[in-house]
Order: sequence, then C-alpha cells, then structure tokens
Amino acid sequence: MRQRIKGSNIDETTLLATDYLNHFNEIVMLLEMVADMPEILDDVKAWRPKTYKDHFRDSTIADKDLAIEAYDYVPSIYREPFEQTIEQLNAMIANATERLERNLADGDMEILKANAQTVSRLIQKLMDMASAIIHGSAKTMDQSEIDVLLGD
Repeated sequence: MRQRIKGSNIDETTLLATDYLNHFNEIVMLLEMVADMPEILDDVKAWRPKTYKDHFRDSTIADKDLAIEAYDYVPSIYREPFEQTIEQLNAMIANATERLERNLADGDMEILKANAQTVSRLIQKLMDMASAIIHGSAKTMDQSEIDVLLGD
C-alpha cells in the first residue's frame, strides 16, 4: 500500500489523508458565522458527521478511491487515536450545536457569540490534533483535557 500511495495526498507513514478534515472545516466556518448571523444555526444543525470512508466516497479528489482503500491498512498506532479524536470532534460539535440553540432561544446574543467563538476554537484544536495524527503523531487528548478546555 505504501508504494501505491507515493506521490498522492495520503501520508506514507500513517496512510491517512488530511482532506478528511475539510469536512470539519465546514462546520468551523459555520460556527464562526453564527455570532454575526444567528440564522446560520440552521446550517449548523443540518451538518452531519461523516466517516472517513464516507467523506471520500462523496469527494471529488483524484485519490479518493486510494484513500478509502488505504484506510483499511492504517496502523493501529495511528488509527485508534485518529478515530478517538474524530469521535471527540463529533461529540463536541453535537454538544455545541445544542448549547448554541439554547443560547439563541434564550435571546442572549452575547453568550451565543462567546460560545460560538469558544467552540470553534476548541474544535480547531481537536482538528489540529487530528492533523498531527495524520502526519504521524499518536498523541490524543483524553476526556479530562477536553473538559478543562470546555471549562466543565
């Protein structure tokens, strides 16, 4: 598999591709806009998690089939922390969406704005961690580290 991915956008060590993170870039951009355009919350609520393979099935990149195939060969030292980080991202996005919806219903635009900015930064931190894993780091955040970031 490593020979087949040479010259592609798939990391030769981890067999993962950063293109998957584009799915999360979309929700971060939407969350950042919620503060100024609360009606964007409907788009945030419509966003759905996608598995790695599903993202590439829907993708238009040239190496999408290779990315899907390579995922079955990702070494567990990278796959496990990657999947854990993606689960954390999806949970954080779901919780943030519910929180922002409550803020909007309460009509407190300052809290909505603060929460939208905070959560988009936290999601970006987890995306940075996922990117590091894609490029060969096996470090993840445990739940206590995430709780500290969230202030829980």
